[in-house]
Amino acid sequence: MSKNDEDLEAKLLSTDSPSPGTKAAAAGNTYTLVCALLASLASIIYGYNRGVMSGAQKYVQADLGVSDGQLEVLIGLTSVYSLVGSLAAGWACDRAGRRRTVALSAAMFLAGSVVTAAANGYAVLMAGQLLAGVACGFGLVVAPVYIAEIAPAASRGFLSSIPEIVGNSGILLSYIADFALAGLPTTLNWRLMIGIGAVPPLFLAFSALLVMPETPRWLVLHGHPDEARRVLARTAGDDAATADRRLEEIVASVHEASSKQQQAGPKASTSTSVWREILLRPTPAVRRVMLAILGLQFFQQACGVAAMVLYAPRVFGHVGITSEHAVLGATVLLGVVKVVFIVIPLFLSDRMGRRPMLLSSAAGMAVSLLVLGLSMHTATATWWAAVTCVVAAAAFMATFSLGFGPVIWMYGSEILPLRLRAQGTGVGTAVNRVMSAVVGMTFISMYEAVGMAGSFYIFAAFSGLAWVFVYACLPETKGKSLEEMEALFDGSAAGRKPQGPSLA
Repeated sequence: MSKNDEDLEAKLLSTDSPSPGTKAAAAGNTYTLVCALLASLASIIYGYNRGVMSGAQKYVQADLGVSDGQLEVLIGLTSVYSLVGSLAAGWACDRAGRRRTVALSAAMFLAGSVVTAAANGYAVLMAGQLLAGVACGFGLVVAPVYIAEIAPAASRGFLSSIPEIVGNSGILLSYIADFALAGLPTTLNWRLMIGIGAVPPLFLAFSALLVMPETPRWLVLHGHPDEARRVLARTAGDDAATADRRLEEIVASVHEASSKQQQAGPKASTSTSVWREILLRPTPAVRRVMLAILGLQFFQQACGVAAMVLYAPRVFGHVGITSEHAVLGATVLLGVVKVVFIVIPLFLSDRMGRRPMLLSSAAGMAVSLLVLGLSMHTATATWWAAVTCVVAAAAFMATFSLGFGPVIWMYGSEILPLRLRAQGTGVGTAVNRVMSAVVGMTFISMYEAVGMAGSFYIFAAFSGLAWVFVYACLPETKGKSLEEMEALFDGSAAGRKPQGPSLA
C-alpha cells in the first residue's frame, strides 16, 4: 500500500469526526435509516431467492417432473448467474448510478420471480432463475455500496451491517413461506412460495425511483455538486454546516484521486494495471492479502453451508423425520438461529478480534458437522437421531454465523488497499460464488455416492482445514492503522508486535 493510497484512504474512510452530540443526531437520522433499509431490500431479495427452493424443490419435482440431476443444476447455476450479475453491477453502478442500479436489480428479480412461479417446464424454470440470479448478483454489490455512500460517518458502521442481517432474514422468510404454504395443492404451493418473492422487488423498484436519492459521491463524480449538497443536507439532519463540510471533503478526495491518476499516466488510469498487480505481478504484501481473501472465500463455501441452506429438508428426512410440517419447521429453526447469531459478531469483532472469532467458528463447524454425520448412522429411524441431527445442524448454523458468515467480508475490506479494493473484492466474490455453485450442484450426487454421513464428514474436514488456514495464514487486524496493516502483510516485526502472534 503506497503512502498516497494511505493518505487518500484515510480521507475517504475517516471523514467527519463529529462530537458525541452530532454522532447521536446522525445515528438517529430517520431519512438516512429509511434509505438504508430500502436499499437493504435488495439483500432480502437475495436471501429469499437463496432459501425458497429448500422447501419448494420437492413440490417442483412432483408438479413438473424435474429429476434430481436437473434440480442440482437449476439450484447450482443460480450462484453462477449471481456471479455474472455481481461482475456487471460495478459497471452499471458507475454509469447509471447507484439508485438506478437498485431499481434495475429489483425489476429483474420481479421478472424472474414471475417467470419462475408461472413455469410449465424445466426450460422456463431455468429462464426465471437466470433473471433472478443476475438480479441477486446486482443486489449483492449495489446495496452495500449505496449504504456506505449515503450514510454519515458516525452511523456508517451500523447502517453498513444492515444488508448482512436482512439478507439472512430473507432466508428465514423464505423458510417461513415454505412452511406456511406446504399444505396447499402441489400444483399451487410452490408457485406461491416463489411468487411471494415478487412483492419486495416491486416495492423496491418504486422506492428507488421515487424515494431514494442518488449518493453524494456519485453525484460529485458526475458533475452534480449542488444536488449532492441537497442529499448531504438531508442525511445530516438539515445541518447546513455539516453538509458543506462533507461536500468539500468529497470534492477534495475525488479531485485528488483524479489528479493522481493523471500524474501516473494513462496506463495507470485504467484498471489494467490493477488487475496486473492482483493476478500477474503482485508484491509480497498483495500476494498475502489475496491469499487471505481467496482462502476465506473458498473455505466459507467448502464447509457446506450452501448444502444446509438449500437441502435442509432432505437432510432431516434422512434421519426419519417424515412429517412435512416437522421437516419444514426444523428448517425454519435453522433460519431463526442464523438470523440471531449473525448479529453477535457486530458487537464482538472489535472486542475479541477477527482471528479468535474465525478460529472459534471453524472449530465449532467441524465439531457440529462431525456430530451431524454421526446422527446419520442409525439403521432405523430413532427419536434421538432426529433430535441430534436438528441440534447439530442448528449448532453448525450458529457457529458459521459467528465467524465465517460475516467476519470474512469485514476482514477482506480491511486488508485490501483502496486502489485494489473493487477488483480484489470482485475476485473474492467470484471464488465464493463458484464454490457455492459447486456445492449446490453436487450435493445430491455426493450423498448418493458416499452417503449423507460421508458428505458431512467431508464438509467437517474442510472446516478443520479452514481452522488450520486461519491459524497459519491470517494475522489479527483489530486496532491496526493503515501503516501497521502494510507492515503486517509485509511480514515485518513492526506489524506483528502490537497484536501478539501472527504467522502471516
